[in-house]
Amino acid sequence: MFPIHENLHGKTAVITGGSGVLCSEMARELARQGVNVAIINRTLEKGVSIVSEIEAAGGKAIAVAADVLDRSSLEKAKEAVINAFGGVDILINGAGGNHPDAITAVETYTEGPSEKSFFQLDESGFSKVFATNFTGTFLTSQVFGLELLKQESPNIINISSMSAYSPMTKVPAYSAAKSAINNFTMWMAVHFGETGLRVNAIAPGFFLTSQNRNLLLHEDGTHTPRSEKIITHTPMKRFGQPKDLLGALLWLVDEEYSGFVTGVTVPVDGGFMAYSGV
Repeated sequence: MFPIHENLHGKTAVITGGSGVLCSEMARELARQGVNVAIINRTLEKGVSIVSEIEAAGGKAIAVAADVLDRSSLEKAKEAVINAFGGVDILINGAGGNHPDAITAVETYTEGPSEKSFFQLDESGFSKVFATNFTGTFLTSQVFGLELLKQESPNIINISSMSAYSPMTKVPAYSAAKSAINNFTMWMAVHFGETGLRVNAIAPGFFLTSQNRNLLLHEDGTHTPRSEKIITHTPMKRFGQPKDLLGALLWLVDEEYSGFVTGVTVPVDGGFMAYSGV
């Protein structure tokens, strides 16, 4: 269990995609630290479930339904957060994900009839995946940004990926969007540098989530070939666990620990980026 960061007590964090496997763990830990948590999801019921857990543990949280690609719904969500908690100190842009329409069936192209390759990717699916991961971060940061600037030590945490550094096969839209997240994190850090708003990102390595479980595990729980590749290239020889992200999160959101840190993307990857494969 992490020590309590006293100066986080009473602050308010907005977490998009807050009911997901990784972001819900962040929500629970921030609430344990005394942070008021607003979970924003397209599906209200999923957020309500996490809020119930937080409240049962003695924390304060609300769930708000909003789509990160719909500015008007984000504006309404902001109003709900302000009405509940009075302000916003921390924004975690966790909404994202992938979709079959933006995924190739093969890792490399070969001529002749084949399963879905680059040329069969659906344009609307590609655009939607890119938008959900990148444009949603842009819009949410715009909508909540002015509220953040009203606080003494506000910060934004974007969620990147290993595919931002070296694109993963089969998922070009997701990889391109996460690469854009890294660049956008640096851009915002510079743009807001003199205001006191710090902007950083966390790049999780390979974690088992509801979205990727079928890609990484067989029905009997054994590793798929793609999963074996990942473990082979991860020096710590395991997948990440949601709690593995919490130390980096607490460091980045606590002004006393990282007050001079902005514009960085922190890999939490079990050494994946460090390993050349040889």
